[in-house]
Order: sequence, then structure tokens, then C-alpha cells
Amino acid sequence: MNSTLISQVIHTPKNSSYSTIYNSFFSQNPRITSHFKPSIIFTPKNASQIQAAIYCSKVHDLQIKIRSGGHDYEGLSYISENPFVVIDLRNLTSISIDIQKKTAWIQAGATLGEVYYRIAQKSKKLAFIAGVCPSVGVGGHLSGGGYSMMSRKFGTAADNIIDAKLIDASGQIQDRESMGEDLFWAIRGGGGTSFGLIISWKVKLLDIPEKVTIFKVTRTLEQNATQLIYKWQHIADKVDDNLLLRIFLWNTESQLSHGKKTVHAFFFTMFIGGVDDLHHEMQDRFPELGLPRGTSPDVLLHWNSSTYNVGFFKGKSDYVQHPISINGLEGIWKLLNQLSSIKNSNAMLEFSPWGGKLSEKSESETPFPHRAGNIFMIHYGVNWGNIENSKRNIAWNRKLYRYMAKYVSKSPRAAYFNYRDLDLGVNNKRNTSYEQARVWGVKYFKNNFDRLVKVKTKIDPTNFFRNEQSIPPLLS
Repeated sequence: MNSTLISQVIHTPKNSSYSTIYNSFFSQNPRITSHFKPSIIFTPKNASQIQAAIYCSKVHDLQIKIRSGGHDYEGLSYISENPFVVIDLRNLTSISIDIQKKTAWIQAGATLGEVYYRIAQKSKKLAFIAGVCPSVGVGGHLSGGGYSMMSRKFGTAADNIIDAKLIDASGQIQDRESMGEDLFWAIRGGGGTSFGLIISWKVKLLDIPEKVTIFKVTRTLEQNATQLIYKWQHIADKVDDNLLLRIFLWNTESQLSHGKKTVHAFFFTMFIGGVDDLHHEMQDRFPELGLPRGTSPDVLLHWNSSTYNVGFFKGKSDYVQHPISINGLEGIWKLLNQLSSIKNSNAMLEFSPWGGKLSEKSESETPFPHRAGNIFMIHYGVNWGNIENSKRNIAWNRKLYRYMAKYVSKSPRAAYFNYRDLDLGVNNKRNTSYEQARVWGVKYFKNNFDRLVKVKTKIDPTNFFRNEQSIPPLLS
């Protein structure tokens, strides 16, 4: 197959150029650089064009990178140290909803925002659980697990997948029946791009009340935030399963002491039910927070998100199994204050509670192993505005991560696959040994890593679908 024939399966969006599409990838996180730019960017409109792209990539010995959204922490969907092509699924956004059967087929290029919107158009009492950010792509989010504001009630997004369509390394389209239960298990939390290219997911829609309730409460260190967070750790995974109470933490100027930096704790909640039941649960479990009886929805207009929107980014994650002491929390505050010395730099920590359905399933039911025993997950994010400050900000993020080692899970120190972190380890450029990949693999998947390797060896023994943190086959 020659280059002329290759060009026939490229579909660039109208009024877009190669450079425009390519630059849009890097605008997501411009600290990321690569030795190679993609030889070709495919924006296919149907499965047959993807099959042709896979065939041509094999003929020309080009690595395939698969992109379904805009949230890729380490840029693995659009960078490589080898010659490569990008298959961008931006045109595969169809969402087909069956209200009677409470299911939906969702193409992998759709965003979470599009999914939520289409479901809401059809029903006020059905929902699908996935992430908060509306621009996240369905393909990657679901295949990595998919934590959400309703996960304590319904589990992860991957827990609610009932079928999928995947193109394997031979170009064959597989569904759940033809791919078999081992591969279907692997792609629901084990990262779909290790095993093939997922075209679409069939998901179970879930019953919710017509009205759900949210609130936000912000407290600073001067307003007893440390003690509130300490108390939160003891109840966050034990409250009513309908309630998910998340904390966002950042450092900024105190409104009480002008010019002085302080830590803000932003308590943000979704409750699957009405305000009266929510208020009763909060009064019973967490009266110290002082949740008011009710207020206007206008409060949603007043959350200042400017803390977290600069151009360069590094993220990491952890799981906490025992409450962090007061001294431990105060050590975090000191490190947040240290970041203030770096111009145009901001950090935000997210504490996301576990319990409920998340903790009921066994660690091996899906590749996503983070189940019983976890109180909450931590996301460490740092942003900065100037490329010359990259090393200092990344070093600060790693320093905080080292500090947290004594307070988080051990053997392995676990991490969330959707918060990809190459600091945990990387594969070789072409073929990687089981031992090398296991260094990072057990942190994301724990004991499930071995089963994922067996599935990979069976479905893609030549390691055609690969990246810096893809599951490797066992080498013959």
C-alpha cells in the first residue's frame, strides 16, 4: 500500500490543517516534547478507515497512537520516540440511547459532556457515571476505570460497561462475544490502547432521582480547615452511599490577612437525592462543617477556577488507607507555601473519597484494583505559566510525592491509571520485558497486572499496540 492510498483514508476536519490539529494536541500540555512529530494524523469517520490505517501502519512500520479526548497527562496519545501516526477519533462521536432497555452505545471519540447532554435530552431520571470534566474523551476514560461524583453509589464507569467494539492488531472488529471474556475484562480498566483500538462502548444507564443536590463550602486554615479535613478522613468513606464529599485544596492569598498566603479547602458534594436528606446526613455525620440549610443555585457561579488554568501541568496520584495525622496535614500546607516562591505557579490537591460500591467489588473483578481498604484517593496537580519554570515545578511535585510516602498505600504504592505518571516507570522503545513493565504495572493494577500480560500475549503477541506504559506481551 503506497502513500497515495494512505492519503485516501485521511479525513481532516473542515477548515483545519495538519499543523492546526497537531498544535492542538500540544496545547493541552506544552511542556511535553518529542523527537518525532506524527507522520500522519488520521481523523477517520468509520471503522473501515481505521482498519486500513492499521494495515498501512504495519506496512510502513509506524507506531500507532490513539487519541479520543484532550486529557492525557503525559501526552502518550500524541507523542513518541519512534516514527508514528495518530488516529484521532474526533469524528466518531455517535451516541445511541435506548431508554426502555436503559443502555447506550457511545463512540469512543465522544466527550463526557456530550454523553451527559444527550442522555439528559432523552431522560431526566437516567444517568451514566463518569468524570467531572466535560472535555474528557470517552475512549480513554472508560478503559482506565472512570471515577466519578456518583462512584460511591454506582462504582466506576468501567463497572457499568456491558459490551464494546474493538479493532485488534489484525484489523478484525471484535465485540464482547467474539473477543471473549478475558479481553473484555482487560479493556474495562486495563487501558484499551494496549489491546486494540476501541470504537465504541455499550454502557448501562442508571436510575437517579429527577433532582440531585450539590453544595460547596470553602474553609481556610484560619477557619479550622485542618481539623475539618482531619475529621473528614474518618467519615468520608462511611457516609450514605448517595453522598460523595470531595475536597479541593490550594494555596492563595488569605482574605482575612491581606498579603498572607493560606490554604483553602473547598468541600464539594454531589448527593443523589433531595436537600432535606442531604442536610440530615451532614448534620449526623459532619456537623462541624456547618452546612447551611439551603441556598440559591447561584452559588455555582462564584467558584473561581483561575487557580487551575495555566498552561503547563504535571499530575500524580496516591491512595490513603489510614487517616493522615494533623502533623502530616500541616506538612502538606508548608509544601504548598513553598510553591508560592515560584512565579505563575499553582498547585491543587484533590481528596476523592472511597467506600460504597467502590469498596464492595473484589480487586480482580475488573483490572481497576483500588477497592476495599482505601479511604480516599489523592490527586496532586501543579500548573505553571512559564516553560523556564518547568524543572522547578516538577521537582516540587516530586518533593511533595516523596513527603507523602509514609501516609499512603505501600507494597505497592498504588496509583490511578487515568492519572498517568511516567515517573513510575516506562517501557523500552520497541519491546519491554515483563520485569521492566511490572515496576509501573503493579502500581496501577496490583495483582491484575499478570492477567493483563497474559491477555496481551494472546491478543497482540507482536506488541503492535504499544506506548510508554502499555501492557507488554511475554517475550518468546
